[in-house]
Amino acid sequence: MKSEQVSLSYVNNLVYELEKAFWDERGRGARFRMTTVGREYFRERCLPLLVAPEADELFKTIGDVLREDGIVQQVTRSSEGQLIRIRVEGCIHRAVEAKMTDRGIEPFTCLPANLLALAVEEKLDRPMELAQIKLEEGACQLLMVLFDRRPSLD
Repeated sequence: MKSEQVSLSYVNNLVYELEKAFWDERGRGARFRMTTVGREYFRERCLPLLVAPEADELFKTIGDVLREDGIVQQVTRSSEGQLIRIRVEGCIHRAVEAKMTDRGIEPFTCLPANLLALAVEEKLDRPMELAQIKLEEGACQLLMVLFDRRPSLD
């Protein structure tokens, strides 16, 4: 191959097959192991840009990076206390989740959600968990839960 680029279809088919194999092995437990997917991308591409220790700025920065890198078209959010609703439009990996759904498997991982959770955990020292992914036409609706700050022994 002369180029470093490969087709998105090829990449998404591989991602699907890896996710499906993990699901076949672990079932619903797979979702708790998939939260670290994207950690290297986060460290290299996102973390250096996270300067403000405020949730609004963290979400904006992650959304900007994902748009700039062509991974999503738009990320928007709304909050209701500890519940955070995120709409991810035009994600290049949505086809993977659609394949999972077509095979009767509830979507259980999302790179944008992982990056948002990593940002909150790193900068705010608060755990955040992906509770639900709902597929819509051209978008995914994510429900995330933001937990209280971890207790400290200090």
